[in-house]
Amino acid sequence: MSASSFEFATAGRVIFGIGTSAQVAPLAASLGSSVLLVTGRNAARAQPLLDSLREAGLRVSLVSLAGEPTLAEVQQGAEQARAMRCEVVIGFGGGAAMDAAKAIAALATNPGDPLDYLEVIGKAQPLERAPLPCIAIPTTAGSGAEVTRNAVLTSPEHRVKVSLRHALMLPRIAIVDPALCVTLPPSLTAASGMDALTQLIEAFVSTRANPLTDALCREAIPRAARALRRAVSHPDDLEARSDMSLASLFSGMALANAGLGAVHGFAAPIGGTFDAPHGAVCARLLPFVFEENARLIQARMPASPILARFTEIAQMLTGRAQASVEEGIAWLHALVRDLPIPPLSAYGMRVEDVPMLAERAAQANSMRSNPIALAQEDRVRMLMRAL
Repeated sequence: MSASSFEFATAGRVIFGIGTSAQVAPLAASLGSSVLLVTGRNAARAQPLLDSLREAGLRVSLVSLAGEPTLAEVQQGAEQARAMRCEVVIGFGGGAAMDAAKAIAALATNPGDPLDYLEVIGKAQPLERAPLPCIAIPTTAGSGAEVTRNAVLTSPEHRVKVSLRHALMLPRIAIVDPALCVTLPPSLTAASGMDALTQLIEAFVSTRANPLTDALCREAIPRAARALRRAVSHPDDLEARSDMSLASLFSGMALANAGLGAVHGFAAPIGGTFDAPHGAVCARLLPFVFEENARLIQARMPASPILARFTEIAQMLTGRAQASVEEGIAWLHALVRDLPIPPLSAYGMRVEDVPMLAERAAQANSMRSNPIALAQEDRVRMLMRAL
């Protein structure tokens, strides 16, 4: 949290606003003549984009994902991109589609086994060659993946989610059109919105926070706090959608430069072990992790300046200048109850799974920037409360 030295990197170009998705085809055409379009399970949502790309004279090959991307799926996508001689990769969808697009763009140009480049389960080697240019277009307001330098991939064999990460994986262009989120069902709006809020809060209290990421979080946390319930209950409210899209965008910029924390540290092994949506897992964990982190810092690091940040978050969430940390904790618990967000047990997680998941979470990259080091017993307690 020092201003003495920091780095900030984001997508090469960010275009934000209602209707901006109309610019995709000409921008893609400026980068190449052959496109690989990566979408989520509902590929029909991308039909207008697909039509506009073809009308612009581009050759388009399609990849549709049934869920969060696996290592095998992005390998296949990279082979398809090479076979079709694609010059541009477009990710259109939620965080999964954009992560897949970034990974495919990277693996399409880099030789060898993809495990060479993966964190945790691989060698974490840097990419040898620049990825294909990537255009990222979010259709949810949650992951901020349009401006991050990593792609989260599932390895069913290892029962974990891991990242393919490199500075060159930042998308060439990010196009954020809040109107694309209007058709999202309430459950997905809630889960993805909670993911964005979690990312903002974790980046703000991260050990790697810096003045630039702080500014992004201070701007976005109040927007998400006032807009999330409204976006869930009134899907066609474009003001709420715009606030959530901006919060998501800023959360991606913040996490890419400041890191995350224990919520995402837990989400990696949980998501790799169970068929559990990332946003919903983060949503369930957030109030408990926020509460436990604050309690542990108060007990073990009472003089730490980080405590003031927990108070500031409470004030941003509640909109009250004198709000306490306890009021912020209560606000988060009430939000999760109101949305509503299911417990982790809804995805098949059991009490006997908790020690293993807590141990594996300790190895997650996100745990390194949690505001306080967590012992195994701390991690177990957090998971048990969210179960």
